[in-house]
Amino acid sequence: MDIFDKLPVQNELLLIIISVIIGLIIGAEREYRNKSAGLRTFILVCFGSCLFTILSIKIGVENPDRLAANIITGIGFLGAGVIFKDDNKIGGITTATTIWATASLGMCVGSGYVYLALLGTVLVMAILSLLTYLQDYIDNHHKIREYKITTSSQSDFAYCESIFKKHHLNFIIIRQQYGQGVLATTWRLSGKNRHHLALIQQLMDDEKITSYQF
Repeated sequence: MDIFDKLPVQNELLLIIISVIIGLIIGAEREYRNKSAGLRTFILVCFGSCLFTILSIKIGVENPDRLAANIITGIGFLGAGVIFKDDNKIGGITTATTIWATASLGMCVGSGYVYLALLGTVLVMAILSLLTYLQDYIDNHHKIREYKITTSSQSDFAYCESIFKKHHLNFIIIRQQYGQGVLATTWRLSGKNRHHLALIQQLMDDEKITSYQF
């Protein structure tokens, strides 16, 4: 059977079970990594998308894609709910896009393209699991982080630059605030992860540095 061949949609129970298994596989990976959307969420997303697709085929005789198209809109709102803004970055985007991809797999199953859905599941798992190592490698060799460093005088501004150069970190100034003899500067530093760790150790021990955070 070709990968794009359809199973008869009359096997609704089998299709629903397959969609639950696919949601279980992806949800288990997200749950293991303690993400904002976990096991039950992905099972329900995949199952719901499958069921809505089956219904759109059964009740939307003239235009069966109308109900299926609204699944994508609904998943967009659901994905937006797991995106959050931290102090220096936006999180949850990977989980949101995984929800979107899982819904597409559920729609594949619901329309009978089971083999295509299984292939998509393998690809999703490969992207979430295997590519993590590539992401860590890139992060270790080119990590970008924002530091807010507080010093007791403006003359220590140049001292901070010398510290960054010492640890082989590229730097630019994001913002600066001065008041009551305290200079607070936010720097964006980029470089190897081990150089960031060495910098943090010096910031902790350096008497000229009043405080820091990142």
